[in-house]
Amino acid sequence: MNKKSQKQQVIDAIRQNGGYATFTKLNQIVDVSQWASKTPFASIRRIVQQNNEFFRIQPGMWALTENKEHVLNLLEIKPGNKRSEDIFTHTYYQGIIVEIGKHKGFQTYIPAQDKNQKAIANVVLSDLAMTTQIPPFSYPEITQRAKSVDVIWFNDRNMPDTFFEVEHKTDIKNSLLKFMDLRDFYASFIIVANKVREPQYQDVLSRPSFAELRKNNRVRFVPYDKVDGQYASLAMQVI
Repeated sequence: MNKKSQKQQVIDAIRQNGGYATFTKLNQIVDVSQWASKTPFASIRRIVQQNNEFFRIQPGMWALTENKEHVLNLLEIKPGNKRSEDIFTHTYYQGIIVEIGKHKGFQTYIPAQDKNQKAIANVVLSDLAMTTQIPPFSYPEITQRAKSVDVIWFNDRNMPDTFFEVEHKTDIKNSLLKFMDLRDFYASFIIVANKVREPQYQDVLSRPSFAELRKNNRVRFVPYDKVDGQYASLAMQVI
């Protein structure tokens, strides 16, 4: 019996996973024990990025070209429909941030209104996050404000560690205003977005009304590619 090529092994693994997979999932399901490579997971990334048998859904999620129509329909992505693509991108990064937080040992929260949105691996966000019920960590008016934050990591005392806002298309100012309302907590505030939006973020943050957020680097901008990198290898500390 002929030994399967590395590319064929990746194709077979994606087929068995439903026609698509994240890099993190591929690292788990592709048997690289016999690969003559010191960096097999880098080889997996190269294979999907350089061959026409695969197409990119997101930087960290790829699918088989033969299953393209089925996969896009499954993920509720309508080709050419920018709104459906934008919604999926926003939800995708919410899901990734949740997964990274769980790996780090945090309790993870997403807003109740987002719980049925499709995320990574065709599961809804409520299947990934530990809760859609925000812990009562402060006065009701404060927790009410926090309820709309895209993702929150809570420590084992049910206190917020990090607040995340995924800014794919919406106004960055609104997220910073939300962070201002929560600034009295010993927590980090992170804007996750496409790196092309960083100048806009810096411009808005420089306004006098956000001076307290600029103190001690309370708020940071993390581009999508760094989030993708950490999700692909959950040992990296980029957030």
